[in-house]
Amino acid sequence: MAIRQEPVGLTGSTQLPAARAAETASAHGAVMTTAAAKFLAVVRAATGFVFLWAFLDKTFGFGYATPSAKAWINGGSPTKGFLSNVAVGPFESTFHSWAGTAWADWLFMLGLLGIGVALLLGVALRAAAVSGTLMMLLMWAAEWPLAKHTSAGAPSMSTNPIADYHIVYALVLIAVALTYAGNTWGLGKLWAKLPFVQRNRWLL
Repeated sequence: MAIRQEPVGLTGSTQLPAARAAETASAHGAVMTTAAAKFLAVVRAATGFVFLWAFLDKTFGFGYATPSAKAWINGGSPTKGFLSNVAVGPFESTFHSWAGTAWADWLFMLGLLGIGVALLLGVALRAAAVSGTLMMLLMWAAEWPLAKHTSAGAPSMSTNPIADYHIVYALVLIAVALTYAGNTWGLGKLWAKLPFVQRNRWLL
């Protein structure tokens, strides 16, 4: 009896059509259906657009979160407004000292741009996940949802003491990196074949 060979992904696991994988996942060792891979590609691109839009809006001031007068290209600071208004948590004074500094502005903006482009293209997802998770944890610490009140005694308006949207974004970044979400509707496969990426697997 002939044995049908199934396509194998980068992880070595078998990728099957959605219907067959649902029926035979345990037998074939499938961890990703075709439908799931496409869905994760959409999640990857949507998340990338969130980061890229934040970069563009803060750079050019489209009038949504950032008015034109406060745009980065017009002399505004991408970090001053947010960090100088931190009013809760044990790192309040630290974030105040960072607010508006050139190094903080450049790191923040390069992070938004790099993470956004990487996710949209489906390349360097591991680096994007690490840097994006670090960014989200710092922003989580700035908002410090664990506190019920600000340092001035006003309600902090925290809706969840632990799992806020920063944590969710971090988990999404990790998920798309672990599942090679750049291989579907992205440049992940081509990126992985580049010599410098093959020599430095952390760049996948």
